[in-house]
Order: sequence, then structure tokens, then C-alpha cells
Amino acid sequence: MIQSVIVEDEKKSRELLEKLIQKNCPDVRIAGMADSVESGAALLRKLKPRLVFLDIEMPDGSGFDMLKQVQDLSFDVIFITASDRYAINAIKYSALDYLLKPVDAEELKAAVQKVSEKESGASGMENLKFLLQNFRKNDEQYSRITLPTGNAYEIVNVKDIIRCEADGNYTNFFLADKRKMIVTMGLKHYEDLLPPDDFFRIHNHHLVNVNHVSRVLKEDGGYAIMSDGSKIEISRRKKDSFLERIHNL
Repeated sequence: MIQSVIVEDEKKSRELLEKLIQKNCPDVRIAGMADSVESGAALLRKLKPRLVFLDIEMPDGSGFDMLKQVQDLSFDVIFITASDRYAINAIKYSALDYLLKPVDAEELKAAVQKVSEKESGASGMENLKFLLQNFRKNDEQYSRITLPTGNAYEIVNVKDIIRCEADGNYTNFFLADKRKMIVTMGLKHYEDLLPPDDFFRIHNHHLVNVNHVSRVLKEDGGYAIMSDGSKIEISRRKKDSFLERIHNL
């Protein structure tokens, strides 16, 4: 059984989420609920839950403010938010889960399933620390990103990502230090997440960091030669826009 708490300032939203969890997540037990940053921090220190359902915006601060008050971050968090795109971007960069209001039952079950499948003792502690260190309310650009690689989370510099290659529901990351990482998210997720000024999807299977493009070959439909020597095909329909991007560097 996963001992959990809900921190949500709106009474109706709190009660609806509790009912949704009870109906769809039989392995989750709600041990307590709080309605503010202060009461939430106190509840976490008292109960030491494994999972926290945490609203981002509350009257006396944010969910991030609450986490900063809790020294022991050895629990998983599923964030709940209405539409805070800055917060969502920060959460994605930290490889953490979030649910949009109104909470969808299937998305809730999927998020809880990820927590339940983790190895005993595993938590999002490092991810939470990374989130708190890097979250900046008015800045969507982050210098580092957390990549889930199955049994671990790797934190890498965005500028060191040479290219990303689709591999079914996974993505292969190729880094400047010659490492290759198989990441458990699809390429579309990273196309949407990585800074568009630096990353360009030149092919259905390839997303490249334009700062690592060494040269462009005109043979056949065209190829991008990357800083690691890899040769990546350019889609015909992407060629003109890609060349324009390169010329504007």
C-alpha cells in the first residue's frame, strides 16, 4: 500500500481528487490532507508519506515553496496544476509527473503506476532537488535536463546534447562526451521540451542541436554532418526551413 497525502487549497478539488484516487488507485491510501504551504509541510514532516499529490498554486505560496520547507525529500510527487506553463516546463525538465485540472482518471492511474513500479526505496529525491534548484518562475530556458534511463535519472547539460533519435517509444540521446543514452520517452516529448532556437527536427526520426551541425551535404536529399561525425538525413520537406535556420546562426 502506498501511503499518500493530498496538499490542495480548494476543498472541492481536494475531495474530488480523493474520490478519484479511491475509485481508480486501490494501492493508494490517503493518510491525510492539507490546504496550504504551512499545513502541508507540517503534514509531510509528521506522516513521512511515500507519495504526495501537490497543488502548485496555493494562497500562501506554491507547492515548490512547500517542498523547500521539507528537509527530507524522500518521497515521490505528482503535481496538480491548472495551466501554469512555466511550472509545467520546470517539472518536465526534472522528469517528474504532473496532472492537469480537471484530473483525468486514466492519467492519474498511469502516474500512480509509475510510482508503484519503482524499486523499493527508490524515490524522486534527486529529481525534486534538481527541480528546486532550477525552477525560475519567469524563465522557461534551463541549462540542464533530467533524462529517465530506466533504472536511473541522468542529469545532462542541454548544450552537450548533439542529437536525439527516435527508437519506438524511446529516444536515443547522443552527447558531446560520446555517451549514448536510451531514454524512456518518445522523441515528440523532447521536440516540444528542448529549446526551439537550438533544436530542429530535420527528419521524422531525428532531432538535432543546430549548434552541433558541422556542415550540410547537398547529395541526394541532403545530410547534416554533426560534431560527432554522424551523418543525418534531412527530410525533403524540412530542407528549406533547416537551411534557413543554419544560415541564421
